[in-house]
Amino acid sequence: MKKTSPKKTNSLKKRLKRLSQEQAETSKNRIRRKFIDRLPHIRQVRLLVVEWAMIVIAIIMLSITQSFRYTESYATSSWDEGGTYIEGSIGAINSLNPLFANTASEQTLSRLMFSTLTTVDYSGHVGLDLAKSIQSNETGDSWTVWLRDNLKWSDGEPITNADVLYTIKTIKSPDSNNIYASNLSGVEVSEDDSGALIFNLPASYASFASALNIPILPEHILRDVPADLLLENNFSSSPVTSGPFKYNATQSGENADEKTVYLTENTNYYKDLPLLDGFIVHAYSDKGRLLSALNSGEIMGTASLLPTDDGEVTNPQINKKLTSISSGVFAFLNNDSHIFSNKSLRKAIQQGLDMRSLRAPLGDEIGLDYPLLESQISINNYPALPEYDPDAARSTISSWTEKSEIPETVKLVTVNTGYLPALGENLKYQLEQLGFTVNLSVVEPTQDFLITTLRPRDYDILLFEIELGSDPDLFAYYHSSQASGSGLNLSNYKNTLASDLLLAARSTVDQGVRATKYESFLKYWVDDAPAIAIYQVNMAYFVNQNVKSFSEDSRLVTPTDRFTDVLHWSTVKSVKNRTP
Repeated sequence: MKKTSPKKTNSLKKRLKRLSQEQAETSKNRIRRKFIDRLPHIRQVRLLVVEWAMIVIAIIMLSITQSFRYTESYATSSWDEGGTYIEGSIGAINSLNPLFANTASEQTLSRLMFSTLTTVDYSGHVGLDLAKSIQSNETGDSWTVWLRDNLKWSDGEPITNADVLYTIKTIKSPDSNNIYASNLSGVEVSEDDSGALIFNLPASYASFASALNIPILPEHILRDVPADLLLENNFSSSPVTSGPFKYNATQSGENADEKTVYLTENTNYYKDLPLLDGFIVHAYSDKGRLLSALNSGEIMGTASLLPTDDGEVTNPQINKKLTSISSGVFAFLNNDSHIFSNKSLRKAIQQGLDMRSLRAPLGDEIGLDYPLLESQISINNYPALPEYDPDAARSTISSWTEKSEIPETVKLVTVNTGYLPALGENLKYQLEQLGFTVNLSVVEPTQDFLITTLRPRDYDILLFEIELGSDPDLFAYYHSSQASGSGLNLSNYKNTLASDLLLAARSTVDQGVRATKYESFLKYWVDDAPAIAIYQVNMAYFVNQNVKSFSEDSRLVTPTDRFTDVLHWSTVKSVKNRTP
């Protein structure tokens, strides 16, 4: 084999290097002559260049548009199965037993985990849940309830009449101290030979079906637990459920009052399975921590903020839904207290409060003058409210305080939720301007509040939100029989004629007769001044725009009615081909 000499190799390298340099120089000259030297001439054809550029851009845009339109012709986006929805709320989680659901967090979990005999449907009216049918006799004092077939608890055990009978017995027990006792006051329930549940009422009640919106407990687990020990039972921390989701786990948060509860789909739920694989509820100790979680994307939605909090929501992905609910905030004047057993003092407050000032900081909330909503029933003639006259009110109050050697302090109580603390401060200021000495207490809405404050009526004035319901029934709040520790007559209002009107209104299904009775009742309510109506509540729901939550077409009676269509909530969106 011939070997190339070093001399020839070096010569070849030099030739290649020279050719490379010549080609580079030639290329530079061509670029300069063909492009750079001609750039000054572009001004002479600039219009032609712009026209061609616009034509090219138009062709590109038309191509993109055609591509999208073509895609839409055979494909569509839809919400799909899978994913976990994460909701935040304010309020401690002390118990997962639905009979003791006092805070917003507990009520949310109760609605997600437990079915009820009746429920509120999409239209805001009473519908059926575990009950297959509900019928009353002609007089409306006896109701027959049939359960659906093949109902099951999340552990696979059947849901039966025994569970309903146990639950009703537990709710009625004075030892259980639960939140549903007033729904079933005086009601007796039994099972007949045909397998139906018979509810016998102490009097006719045309809307009794709405009172059966109560969660049912598993008798096979709790039958041997005394009512007074039910709250402390293991069921309160790890329940068997009947709703669309079942309990999975609980995780403690950074603060002692914060917990996260993990739920998964309940495959034994009698309806279709939810699109979601799971639901997580984060319970936060205060608004600041909740807002931080919402803004950072840690949670997807919350119903625990006020409509006026939207300025503090900085996450651009968060939208606000504003929906009125059938709840109202009232100042209940305790007719049994030494101060407000005096009707003239109650009327002085009615006359001396500046309602515009009270309502001004409430943003989108709707002013409320009476304990009935227009969405519930049509009243032709509402009684006139006293005109605002603070001087006359001060004169009445001054006359009373002069007769008392030691003027008493008004005990004003409210709960630490929503607008109520700030509203309580405003109310306190106005009462002091009228001549009262006022002590304001803002307490947490826990079981202790129910036992130590609400039941014994340990207040002179209670600033509190109550559910007005889908049906106009004021019996629970103003009938004299409910002025007790187990009732919800928070004013301890006792007027025989007014009570008779409430009984007559609840015992008839004729809406015209019912409206007439309520119209007459309102005259007594205004004249006796057992409470001052302040505003109807709006629920603000802040939610990430990339998930699907409740439909804004649904009419909500309570905030948890947002879960009426929870089976259709989703966090997963996909593109699917259209079927021919």
